[in-house]
Amino acid sequence: MDVTYTILIPLIPLAVFLLLGIFSQKIKPAVSGIIGVAGLSTSALLSFYTAYQYFFVHGKVDGVYQAIVLKTTWMNFTDTLKIDMGVLIDPISVMMLIVVSTVSLMVHIYSRGYMKGDDGYTRFFAFLSLFSFSMFGLVLATNLFQIYIFWELVGVSSFLLIGYYYTKPSAVSAAKKAFIVTRFADLGFLIGILIIGFYTGTFDFETLNTVNHETGELALNWASTSFMGLSVITWALILMFMGGAGKSAMFPLHIWLPDAMEGPTPVSALIHAATMVVAGVYLVARLFPMFYFVEGGYALNVVAYVGAFSSLFAAIIALTQTDIKRVLAFSTMSQIGYMMLALGVSKYEGHDGLGYMASMFHLFTHAMFKALLFLGAGSVIHAVHSNYLKDMGGLRKYMPITNITFLIAALAIAGFPLTSGFFSKDEILVAAFEHNKLIYFSGVLVAGLTAFYMFRLYFGIFWGKDTQYKHAPHESPLSMTLPLMLLALVSLFGGFIPFSKYISADRVGFEAHLNYPLAAVAVSVGLIGIALAWVFYKKENNLADKFSNAFGVFYKWTYHKFYIDEVYLFVTKKIIFNLIAAPIARFDKKYVDGTMEGIGNKTVVISNKIKGLQSGRVQDYAFGFIAGVVVLAMVFIYLWTN
Repeated sequence: MDVTYTILIPLIPLAVFLLLGIFSQKIKPAVSGIIGVAGLSTSALLSFYTAYQYFFVHGKVDGVYQAIVLKTTWMNFTDTLKIDMGVLIDPISVMMLIVVSTVSLMVHIYSRGYMKGDDGYTRFFAFLSLFSFSMFGLVLATNLFQIYIFWELVGVSSFLLIGYYYTKPSAVSAAKKAFIVTRFADLGFLIGILIIGFYTGTFDFETLNTVNHETGELALNWASTSFMGLSVITWALILMFMGGAGKSAMFPLHIWLPDAMEGPTPVSALIHAATMVVAGVYLVARLFPMFYFVEGGYALNVVAYVGAFSSLFAAIIALTQTDIKRVLAFSTMSQIGYMMLALGVSKYEGHDGLGYMASMFHLFTHAMFKALLFLGAGSVIHAVHSNYLKDMGGLRKYMPITNITFLIAALAIAGFPLTSGFFSKDEILVAAFEHNKLIYFSGVLVAGLTAFYMFRLYFGIFWGKDTQYKHAPHESPLSMTLPLMLLALVSLFGGFIPFSKYISADRVGFEAHLNYPLAAVAVSVGLIGIALAWVFYKKENNLADKFSNAFGVFYKWTYHKFYIDEVYLFVTKKIIFNLIAAPIARFDKKYVDGTMEGIGNKTVVISNKIKGLQSGRVQDYAFGFIAGVVVLAMVFIYLWTN
């Protein structure tokens, strides 16, 4: 299979970014939108063509999906340690191409209507293209260093998009917060990469992940150096997971995600629903054989428990938020936790690798219905000019398309039968039940909470009180509703894709079947959540207020996100800045700077004293020269005679 053309998939958005960035003043806004959509359309078509060629024509050899690599050496360090640049085509990279290209294209089309009239229209599409280029490069990377380069480019482009409204202080603060938190996490990622390179002698994914099927272990042998009871490779994997946890907003590195909603709503759909935040999940999946086989899967257990806790933690917070974009932000954190815990409970071969497949399946379905939720929220915000539930209600009469599509997405994320989310969530819960009962029960609880807070959101927006709007809301234009309808179709029917045949840890594929008893449990819990939301929020009443008052302090804690942000501020300002940084700064100013300034001042004093020697008269210089010669001659004669 010739994959040379796949290089064009990331290069086309890069070309669009350069074109719009360089000629932004000369290109009309409407034209820049067309160029952006045309560029992503081309990349999307190439992505779908690649998927067809790989999954249905050339990808499978002797029952195993092959990894197709096209690369060239960029840097050589040793005979084995080098940095390549190229593309890696395998089941999960092809799947991610579909996810990134589809969601990005929908966002581009949607943005033509949503951002119409904005002063930075061309700049916005340039940043969207840069982000798309970075994500395509990340999922096609052949080695750890290449993925790290694009990992950081994703961080830069997200910084630009979150801070798009740069005249707005809250947007600037959110952009800086996202950048700093993810950079801190990425430091762990970089250290992990360097450790892997040092002890294994390679950065190449295929070399690192090669499994010896006779021994059931990784083919690559490395030093078993240990540190604090764990091998250095295990520590390296945990550090790399730290980078993934930062990018995917896992606890406790999640604090940037809610604030990142300050960017335009299409940005929220693109970055924080479907692409950037799943980069951490993709990283663990990409290195899954290492996570599973190294030291009995210790690092994988860390992934499982962090994912499970993050999922439950975020779902609880989402219950009390009143900004609809923040509800969706914590929902994203919760669903990413679902994907992580699925990877964490997975094994490697055949049906035992159900968790791996389920994680990738949920990544795919979640990308579609979460993008739909964000774009639907954007349509609502566009109509009522507010992010808050208190300013909404009864919008189903004014926005029928947004109402129906948002309902479909809410049903999908709640795991309603036959929607895409039902199938992917069921597989995750089955995998958890088979390998870790505690995590399973946590997942079931999260399923119920998810159904409740999503339908709290739906009923609060489209039903509830019949709000008297200053200006009658109206349905969004076709450029905004068309992506909603297309994503709604995928959210409804995407679950019928036989995912297990194409995506598996060992690339062989297997038959996955619906576990009816466990599915019944999950559906029942979800229906209970929907029913409770119906009672509390479908019609205007004070039941919700009564219950919030009954929970008292706990409600306050969840509303304030358990004060994690305040803890971070206390640690950074009161401890790091005031107790550590400030004394160091004073020492630097008083002693280091003082020493250097003292040397400079003394130099000036001495120079003032000796500058009088420079009289400017030739006879004085001649006298000095002759006197110097005489003194040197006398010294020479003295030394010669003695």
